[in-house]
Amino acid sequence: MKISARNAFEGKISALHSGPVSAEVEVTTTGGDKLVGTITQGSVQSLGLVVGKEVVALIKASNVLVMTEGSGVKLSARNCLTGKVSKVVTGPVSAEVIITLAGGAQVYASVTREATEELGLKEGVTAHAIIKASSVIIGVKN
Repeated sequence: MKISARNAFEGKISALHSGPVSAEVEVTTTGGDKLVGTITQGSVQSLGLVVGKEVVALIKASNVLVMTEGSGVKLSARNCLTGKVSKVVTGPVSAEVIITLAGGAQVYASVTREATEELGLKEGVTAHAIIKASSVIIGVKN
């Protein structure tokens, strides 16, 4: 599979909570991290999603927010993955920040250059990748 989304996490569905219109899908990645995505019931049906099914969770780098320690902010976002910044590639306007999680997976975030400076993002800094559940796309392999 070739896709432009920088973040592709393979794993298995560890929980599936259905509502009348949408469902909450929890994916435990091969590295042990958990991601929650909200998708339509139609997608649950058409993809044949059940607990234990192998899936891929896709997230565009532009949908990943980055937060550092000491902000004192509580968020409603379901996904908060903590790791260490392993690389920052800075351009004139934006930057790519790579956060390596404890299980070894990497999360790619596209943020403004100004944000990298304000947050002090550099190699070795602890950072959180914040991802809304609605930004997680669930896919299955044929």
